[in-house]
Amino acid sequence: MKIRYLLLHAYGQGGTIRTVIHQANAMAAAGHDVEIASAVRRREQPRFHLDPRVTLVPLVDQRSGVQQDSLGRKVWRRMRGKLVPFGEFAADYFTERVEKAVIDYVSGLEGGFLVSTRPALNLIAARRGAKGVIKIAQDHMNLGAYPATIKQDIARHYGRFDAVVVLTKTNQVEYRILLPGTPIVRIPNAVHVSGEVSKQRNPVVVAAGRLVKQKGFDLLIPAFQQASKAHPDWRLRIYGGGPRKAELAGLVSELGMDERVQLMGRTDRLEEKLAGASVYALSSRFEGLPMVMIEAMGHGLPVAAFDCPTGPADVLTPGKDGLLVPAEDVGALAEALDRLMSDRPLRVRMGAAAKRTAGGYSPEAVMPMWEDLFSELAGGEPITDSYWGR
Repeated sequence: MKIRYLLLHAYGQGGTIRTVIHQANAMAAAGHDVEIASAVRRREQPRFHLDPRVTLVPLVDQRSGVQQDSLGRKVWRRMRGKLVPFGEFAADYFTERVEKAVIDYVSGLEGGFLVSTRPALNLIAARRGAKGVIKIAQDHMNLGAYPATIKQDIARHYGRFDAVVVLTKTNQVEYRILLPGTPIVRIPNAVHVSGEVSKQRNPVVVAAGRLVKQKGFDLLIPAFQQASKAHPDWRLRIYGGGPRKAELAGLVSELGMDERVQLMGRTDRLEEKLAGASVYALSSRFEGLPMVMIEAMGHGLPVAAFDCPTGPADVLTPGKDGLLVPAEDVGALAEALDRLMSDRPLRVRMGAAAKRTAGGYSPEAVMPMWEDLFSELAGGEPITDSYWGR
């Protein structure tokens, strides 16, 4: 089968990029003809390993700089409307040149599959994709996280897809209400876990993600500060970079936690860092499917998480492999952290259960779901709910 994935920036670093590249690699290893089209290119090489059998096609090369629309062009485009609605998180990427390049790509395809991977790309694929191409939209976030402008366009145009793939049962239900008659298929992202399992010996709580409001590290830091009062030997380490680093560093100092909370920056050895910790904390205000959380579970870490939309509740069994507390409730998160930090036997027991849970998201468990979906769509078969993931 000819399978094409459409990414915004395949050369960048992020959960969606890593997940799609891993999926493309797996499909290529299974013998399929696989291509990744990247709307923009801003680096020499991709950050994630790409199987040499996967063809990478950059649509607009921005390594020498971004060619912005002129002010007059921006005003004109806003007045006449554009395929990428304002409110899309990546709307600024879609200058007229980038939008045209994506339109030209999706409209010029012949046969096979096109899997687009975010609302901006999905809307272009739905409205301008060539006939005769089987089109699949992936949602790596969740419907409730999008502003009204995006939801309106999703309701208006996603019905043109042959299938919409979502990550969680919660999101599947929401999409089925919004798009009756459109096949909404739940296939979680595959999580690659390798390396050691936590020995539960190091007094370290770990978290990871971009330093942005969504990830809620401004809530995690005071929660840890409260929980750590009874545990002076424990430390919080947050891995990732982003625009709120200075603000978070200021919060750490304001709470007098400079010796106990560390903003570690980006790392290429996250698996090692997870295995060296004892608790994983997820403080997000919203998620799609929390991939690093599942990866941490694969390393035997119990989780303390906000019950944010969506993801944590779709993965965790509270009291078995982690603790789930009300969204954005700093006090409740502090209590969950305190409980785990206080009780090593509990961490060991929950960590073992967490590792088993993470096994359900392995490539061996997830990739057959994609194979089945591709086969059903290619054969014109009705999409069923006959196996886990649907």
